Amino acid sequence: MIRLNFKNTKHFTLLYFFLLTLDIVVKLTCPIAFRYTTKPLLILALLLFYFQEREFQSKKDQLWVFLALGTFLIGDFLIISHINPIFLWASLVAFTLGKIFFSIKFMHKEDFNVLRLIPFSIMLFTYIFLLVGTVYDGLGSFFTGAIISFFFTLVVFQFAFLRKSVFSLKSYYFVFIGVLLYLISESIMAIKTFKQDLPFQEFFIMLTYGSALYFIVMGIVFEKEGVEVRAD
Repeated sequence: MIRLNFKNTKHFTLLYFFLLTLDIVVKLTCPIAFRYTTKPLLILALLLFYFQEREFQSKKDQLWVFLALGTFLIGDFLIISHINPIFLWASLVAFTLGKIFFSIKFMHKEDFNVLRLIPFSIMLFTYIFLLVGTVYDGLGSFFTGAIISFFFTLVVFQFAFLRKSVFSLKSYYFVFIGVLLYLISESIMAIKTFKQDLPFQEFFIMLTYGSALYFIVMGIVFEKEGVEVRAD
């Protein structure tokens, strides 16, 4: 079987964050057209890495991960031109679908403590409510789409939270950190797009977004106790 040139997590991590740094530099210093080359490299690298390390998961789990990353890849292309309302709407749909696919992937049939989930859900809902309130005046025709998108952010966050004690702690913390970073990135992007500019917004949006996807995918790779990436 042909193996990809990702020998272990350290090698892949160095490659991935080099690509992320490259994209951030291009985003801050180059014409927007260059981003159509650099930004997709991040998810393409994650897709190749996951493809190599996917064997321990069921076919259904693999499908949801590929669908999630695939729709995020489409969203990445579209969001580059987010000033155009059509592209912004399309990217919102793509990212929402990606969150739905990740939510399905993170679902499990194990019992969980409802009392433990309630305070977490209340805090998360309060945060989303405050975020929507902050950008409400600028949402306009995007209000419904934004509400739906934020709702599925809440859903994927809850399912990530409920993974504890079902998968290894390493997997749990990686995915949870990834989803948290995604929420931060989405929040900054929402405020930038619908409310006002923030200091260093372009840098932090891409740093948190790129890091979020890395942690989520690595957490999925580490789902089983004792499952590690090969260190040939």
